[in-house]
Amino acid sequence: MSQLDRINQSFKSARTEINAFLRRQRWKEALIFFFFVLLSLGFWLLQSLQQEYEIEISIPVRYKNIPPDVSFTETPPQEIVARVKDKGSVLLNYSFGRSFAPIEANLKNQADKSGSLSITKKTIESDIQKQLLASTSLTGFEPQHIDAAFSKRIKKEIPVVFNGTIQTNPGFHVSGDIIISPMNISVYASDVVLDTLNQAKTVFTEIKKANKTITKTVQLQKVNEATYDPTSVTLTIPIEEFTEKTLEIPVICTDLPPHYTLRTFPSVAKVTCSIPLSRFKDLSEEAFEIRFSFKDLEQNVSGTLPISLTKKPDWVSSATLVPNKIEFILEQNKSHD
Repeated sequence: MSQLDRINQSFKSARTEINAFLRRQRWKEALIFFFFVLLSLGFWLLQSLQQEYEIEISIPVRYKNIPPDVSFTETPPQEIVARVKDKGSVLLNYSFGRSFAPIEANLKNQADKSGSLSITKKTIESDIQKQLLASTSLTGFEPQHIDAAFSKRIKKEIPVVFNGTIQTNPGFHVSGDIIISPMNISVYASDVVLDTLNQAKTVFTEIKKANKTITKTVQLQKVNEATYDPTSVTLTIPIEEFTEKTLEIPVICTDLPPHYTLRTFPSVAKVTCSIPLSRFKDLSEEAFEIRFSFKDLEQNVSGTLPISLTKKPDWVSSATLVPNKIEFILEQNKSHD
């Protein structure tokens, strides 16, 4: 018998055993029993949902028009817990199928400058009742009123700094300073907290595979017991394609006395720099200098002098000198009568 025939035979045997099991009287009785259990459970659930119950529901509290120079002395209530009574079917809707609009506490509507934001029991009760069905009874709620004391805070101006990483595609680089707008923001806090704040950081921002200038709005990192105004800034990150440019720069001694003759080998050095493609034509030899002092020659007995760029544009990110040292011969001229 082949392997395929044995597999077919095994399937036929299993099917025969399953059919035999389903034909047994005990299985039929068990199936009927479970059917009636589920039917009874359904009738019980329907009957239970017609009875009255009491549950608790949470309604959020939202505080509006709070100026940045105002802070609550203690964290005010963030929700009202209400006890309601109704049929189970209605309460099931409150628990799973319905969201409640927040109760609003508006500082702008406070009639006086008492230093406390108040919501009366009558106002809270009215706001809750508006969201309940006519058949639902409100049996109580906590807290029954809100008195949130607040006080004025001190203002301070601090700079904003970028917090993050920037990765560019090959051949592209950040071509200038990151522009942050606004550069300075207002922070409101107690004098103790303000003493510890010298700058505001953006949330960690990661830029990947950048190949053009990026402008985006980012939030500022939150600081406990302090409020920023504004809470976000706009970042502009200049990114350009870069290229290399090589120029020949003369090597110059700045204060060579007239009775000396100086010969340098070589007399020029090549500077290779990486620059934005858009500024390729702007860069010329006049933008660089290689200078050294006569004193460096007098104190040098080796005949070799290391050199470096003494002038280069700020926007040139990197520059390499070849060679980075020269040989020299210093000769004293014969005096003339």
